[in-house]
Amino acid sequence: MDLSPVLISMKTAAAAIIITFFVGIAVAYWVVNMKHEKLKMIFDGILTLPLVLPPTVAGFFLLYIFGVKRPAGKLLLEFLGVKIAFSWGATVLAAVVISFPLMYRSARGAFELVDSNLLYAGRTLGMSEWSIFWRILFPNAMSGILSGGILAFARGLGEFGATAMIAGNIAGKTRTLPLAVYSNVAAGDMQGAYQYVLILVVISFFVVTGMNYVTYVFQKYNLTEEVPRIKRKRKQR
Repeated sequence: MDLSPVLISMKTAAAAIIITFFVGIAVAYWVVNMKHEKLKMIFDGILTLPLVLPPTVAGFFLLYIFGVKRPAGKLLLEFLGVKIAFSWGATVLAAVVISFPLMYRSARGAFELVDSNLLYAGRTLGMSEWSIFWRILFPNAMSGILSGGILAFARGLGEFGATAMIAGNIAGKTRTLPLAVYSNVAAGDMQGAYQYVLILVVISFFVVTGMNYVTYVFQKYNLTEEVPRIKRKRKQR
C-alpha cells in the first residue's frame, strides 16, 4: 500500500490547522468587536460562505484566482517563483479555505458567550485590551475554540472537492487520503480503497477523541482564575 497519501494528508491538515486556528481566532475577535451591525453581517456572510458553497465551487474560485495564467497566480510565479496550483501548497490552501469557517464560527460563538461583565470589570481595573483578551476572554472561550479546532482539523483532513480542483490528483505530491480513496475506487481496487478508508476513520477517531479529552481536562481544571481575582479586587475597592 502506498503510504504517501497518509503523509500528505497529515502534513496538509497540520499546516492548515496552524493557519486556520490563529487566523480564525483573530478574525472572530475582530468581527465580534465591530460596531457597525450591517458591516458585521456582511463580513460574517463572506467569511462563512465556504461553509455553504459546494467544495468544488470553492475550488473553482481558488483555481480562477491562483491559476498560473491568472493575475494572482502569475504574479506569485513571476516575482516570487511560487506556483500554487497543482502543488502541495494548493492542498493546504484548499484545506484552509474550506475549514476556516468552522474555526471562525466556533471562535466567534465562544467569544460572544463570555459574560461581558467580566470584560467591563477588567477595563474598570485598568487592564489593557490585550490583557483582557489573553487573561479573561481567551481562557473563558477556550472550550469553544478547541471545539472549533477539532472540527477544522477533521474538515481539513477530509477535504476532497476543492483539493481536486486546485491541487489535482498527483500521486506522491497532491494525492491526499480522500483522493486516494476515489482513485482506488475508480480503478476498481476496492481492497486499496478499504485500507485508506480504515486509515481515515482511525485517524479521525483518535484526533477527535484526543482533542475531546483535552477539552474535558481543560474544563475540569479550568485555568480561568482571572475571574475570581477580578471579583476580589473589585470587592477590595
